[in-house]
Parts: sequence; C-alpha cells; structure tokens
Amino acid sequence: MGRHRFLGAAVMPLILLIGACTSGSAATTAPTQAPAASVAAPASAETSAAASTGASAATSGATVEAKPVGSIGTVLVAGSNGMTVYTFAKDVKDSGKSACNAGCIDKWPALTVPAGQTPTAGDGVTGKLATITRDDGMTQVTYNGLPLYFFANDHAPGDANGVYTNWAAVKP
Repeated sequence: MGRHRFLGAAVMPLILLIGACTSGSAATTAPTQAPAASVAAPASAETSAAASTGASAATSGATVEAKPVGSIGTVLVAGSNGMTVYTFAKDVKDSGKSACNAGCIDKWPALTVPAGQTPTAGDGVTGKLATITRDDGMTQVTYNGLPLYFFANDHAPGDANGVYTNWAAVKP
C-alpha cells in the first residue's frame, strides 16, 4: 500500500503539468471565453490568467490603439486587452512574412484577427494597419508593413517587458 501511495504522489505532479500544458491552447489563438471577433492575447503557462481576461475587439471598437505605457511613452496596445505590442527587427517591412516562427512565437505570440477580418485603428494610431497570413495559417496584424506581436512575460496592461535587442514597442 505504501508503494502505491508513493507512486501516486510521484505521478500526480506529472498529470498536473500535462493538464496545464494542454489547457492553455496555442499561443496565437484567442482565449476560449472571448467571442470570435476577439484579438488574440498572449497565452502561455505564465500569461494564461492575463489572456483569459482579454475582452473582445468590440469592447474598444479597435484592434490597436495608442496609450501611454510606463516610462516608454505612448505606444501601440491591443484594443482587446490593453497589452503592449512589439515589432521584430528581423521582419522585413512589406514582405508579407513573419520571421518569428517555431520557438520564437511561443515567447512572442502574434497579434491576430480572425481570417477575413480587417484590423481597425483606435485613438492615436497614425500608421497603416493591415494583415498577413502567417506560415501557420493565422491572420497576423501589421502596422506600417511590420507584423505585430505580444510578449509572453507582459502580464497586465501597461507592462513593457519585451523591449529587448531586436524587439521594440511600437510608436504611433
């Protein structure tokens, strides 16, 4: 009996880990609670709580809007959840392609809209919004020809933890 209890105690963390990994859905999909017109929020084990609170794009009426974010000033944020969006220096402007794939997209989830939906600009957005079709089939939002991304370690609106070499918060 003691051996079975030990085996059960050893297996339980593995079951919980697998459950946590499978319940979070892919990084580029919208939270399951959001309506079909929502903008994808960052999703990972670390950000699934923040992502589940994301509202639909209809809440603000815009896919992207400009807002003050901490010490970096006014930058673009997703209208659905207020999270800071970023560009990747390795993306080529107007190429119609994202250079962030495979392991990169896990840390830098794409800002997406449902196929066929047009992104809309909110207050303070002065550039051109459009979309590209990613290699994974998702429809990613672009700003002035560059794909937009979230950062998985941003946990709340106003976070800007994704300013790194090759990554920049987007100025309007």
